[in-house]
Amino acid sequence: MSVAYKAVGWNRNKLIYDAVAVAAIFGFVETFIQLAPAFAPAGPPLDDQAVHMRAWGGCAFLLTSLVLCIGPLARLDARFLPLLYNRRHLGVMTALVALAHASYVLGWYFGFSPVDPYVALLSSNTSYTRIAGFPFEVFGVAALLILGVLASTSHDFWLAFLTPPLWKAIHISIYAAYALVVAHVALGAMTMPYNGPLAIVVGGGVLCVACLHLAAAAIGARADAPAHPLDDGWLDVGDPSSIRDGRAVVVPVASGESIAVFRDKDRFSAIANACAHQNGPLGEGRIVDGCVTCPWHGYQYRPEDGVSPPPFTEKVATYRLRLEGGLLQVDPRPNAPGAFVPPLLVPGDAA
Repeated sequence: MSVAYKAVGWNRNKLIYDAVAVAAIFGFVETFIQLAPAFAPAGPPLDDQAVHMRAWGGCAFLLTSLVLCIGPLARLDARFLPLLYNRRHLGVMTALVALAHASYVLGWYFGFSPVDPYVALLSSNTSYTRIAGFPFEVFGVAALLILGVLASTSHDFWLAFLTPPLWKAIHISIYAAYALVVAHVALGAMTMPYNGPLAIVVGGGVLCVACLHLAAAAIGARADAPAHPLDDGWLDVGDPSSIRDGRAVVVPVASGESIAVFRDKDRFSAIANACAHQNGPLGEGRIVDGCVTCPWHGYQYRPEDGVSPPPFTEKVATYRLRLEGGLLQVDPRPNAPGAFVPPLLVPGDAA
């Protein structure tokens, strides 16, 4: 969160995240450039432009696959959450890598065209009525445009200006971009001879993305099953010692909403699981400097009243907790957003 819209401020975690990502990108590209000629089929050697084009294109495909894998990975295992916190940085890098691939394509295939390279790109092949020889370039152009839009609207200014529902709808188009990238590769590079390894990489990437999403959806469906209420309507949360310090467990309720029960040392508080910013899953976040921190964009809330620290004004509902028979229980009836509820103190030996 920031008081005003301004350039991204890199803290230590962001610097490490971005440095590792940039190093991995250039490491992959350089390794590809060095090894590709040695694994090329017999025949004329690959020229430098073609090698660079394939290196940046392969990197763009892998990055797009990774961006789509981060969400389900974070839901399946909390150890992947650090990858989620700055995923938008990775999305911007993906757009830049795809742009580098496109620049090599234009410079090599259309650099000496008698017409504008951009016009030649879309007009040199018009075989739209057949699969063999289909102008796969249009899929790449469409994917690049989508990635460019997503990268250029990644700042929180656009999130507020467009409103969260519209912003989210626009950024869901990453799935369309991925489908276009796969079509671009399948009808382009994979139609060339000796591209078995590429087919394995692309097929494996698509299978990995699909399987992770299906696994996360299956686990999410089980986790979203509402808890059975007790006689007085309260819900069992479980053993307080099972909640990691600074983390939460999520309790679904019959209304379709869910409650995040957080532990801060020996104090327990419950707030609505949906972030007021963009409905991010607060229960997948953690407590930082005494505030619940959303894993999506870092919005924070005090756990005892669900209010963002000044000068921010966002609020979420709070819930009452009690300890019965050594187990935490939560009242599923929400208090008004911002209503103060004293944290439940659980002795150290019990928690």
